[in-house]
Amino acid sequence: MFAPSQLEVRRFFCATYRKWRDGAPLIPMEALAADWIAEHPEYHGDFADEAGALEKVYTVEEGRTNPFLHLSMHLTITEQHAIDQPSGIRQAIDLLAARRNSRHEAHHVAMDALGEMIWASQRSGLPPDGHAYLDKVRQAATR
Repeated sequence: MFAPSQLEVRRFFCATYRKWRDGAPLIPMEALAADWIAEHPEYHGDFADEAGALEKVYTVEEGRTNPFLHLSMHLTITEQHAIDQPSGIRQAIDLLAARRNSRHEAHHVAMDALGEMIWASQRSGLPPDGHAYLDKVRQAATR
């Protein structure tokens, strides 16, 4: 399993942004990330300043989303969708995207459910509950 450090994740997104902006060739994972970078122009300044990105601390009190966490969650959901893991997530996200008329919006809804699952796991010390996560995405898709 690949488990990059916070600094490695930030360097990856900054380097991918730079390559995407400059029209340089991208490896497949960078191409996926570049698609989400393009969807989030509000984060381009963060990705353009690698030195600042490596030092920045994002807090809830600051009221600003951590762009590196946000795009990492987009990549996670993209991968879950591609391999249908947990089983049924592809169908749920597809239905949600159709109902919201937006793959991006579907990801943001799934992101909330994913964040809840991770938070609950961290608080309880139990493994992440993929069924509860899938159920939340399905509920959102059928409302």
